[in-house]
Amino acid sequence: MIISQTPYRVSFFGGGTDYPRWYRENGGAVIGTAIDKYCYVSVRNLPPFFEHKHRIVYSNIELVDEVSEIVHPAVNGVLQEWAGKAGLEIHHDGDCPARSGLGSSSSFSVGLINAMAAYHGRMIGRSELMREAIRIEQDVIKEDVGSQDQAWAAFGGTNMIHFETDGRINVKPIIMSDERRQALSSQMMLFFTGISRIASEQAAQTIDNLSSKQANLHEMRSLVDIALKLITDESKSFTELGKLLHEYWKIKKDLTPNVTNPHIDAIYDTALGAGANGGKLLGAGAGGFLLIMADSDKQFEIRNSLSGLTELTFNIDAPGSRIIVYQP
Repeated sequence: MIISQTPYRVSFFGGGTDYPRWYRENGGAVIGTAIDKYCYVSVRNLPPFFEHKHRIVYSNIELVDEVSEIVHPAVNGVLQEWAGKAGLEIHHDGDCPARSGLGSSSSFSVGLINAMAAYHGRMIGRSELMREAIRIEQDVIKEDVGSQDQAWAAFGGTNMIHFETDGRINVKPIIMSDERRQALSSQMMLFFTGISRIASEQAAQTIDNLSSKQANLHEMRSLVDIALKLITDESKSFTELGKLLHEYWKIKKDLTPNVTNPHIDAIYDTALGAGANGGKLLGAGAGGFLLIMADSDKQFEIRNSLSGLTELTFNIDAPGSRIIVYQP
């Protein structure tokens, strides 16, 4: 059996500029971090004693004879490229719900590719792992997704990721002291809105607005550079970063109005009223996890005001996808 462990992510600034249709013409950049919540994918040979050749276990169970019969898009796409002749059993487990804005779909794709590479006796580098996941998601199964989630899943860490017009993707770790990193982590709170959504469907609406909302995208990109300075300059308070995130969220709502709804707006306004500096929905929006940034002396009141929601505690700067069990 082979088991991969792949992190989820929290994206701070720049989301939307990582869509190929945008950065191939304008370039793009994002800032965010991998967190210590993980997707686990196990792969093993399925003995040839069953009526089916492959067993795929996630929120559903698929029993099939041919890869082409697999319904799960990512499993179908990856196994088209990576399956051998033997039957396979694949299991997926995760620390967080799917479709919640934490990049879980790409974490699964990256984790499955990493596990399948190990299954075939290959050690796959982080850049290749990222590129292969992007290719599978964007070109093979044709999903409307960006290119940042695959990078977080493969590389881990707290990074600024640059998307170049020639297609290159450069992952640059953000250098800061341990004390600064802990201070950043302590400012962040995550609350589950109770709403799940399909990211590619939500993202398709953002992509449709790229041409008509170019000013929004350019402004969102400019905030990435400001955020980097606020994160790395130890003379700066993270209160300023939270307020910048609030401005970013307003721009994102204007870019794609259906990124939010009255229920989510009410949650966010409640957090602001309790002392939050800022926040945003993670991922493509319309549900999932709400990131709140707040000074430590305000967090008790925020938790009380949002007591009806589930809070996810986490640490930042988690490592990228890795094989944690290798027993071929």
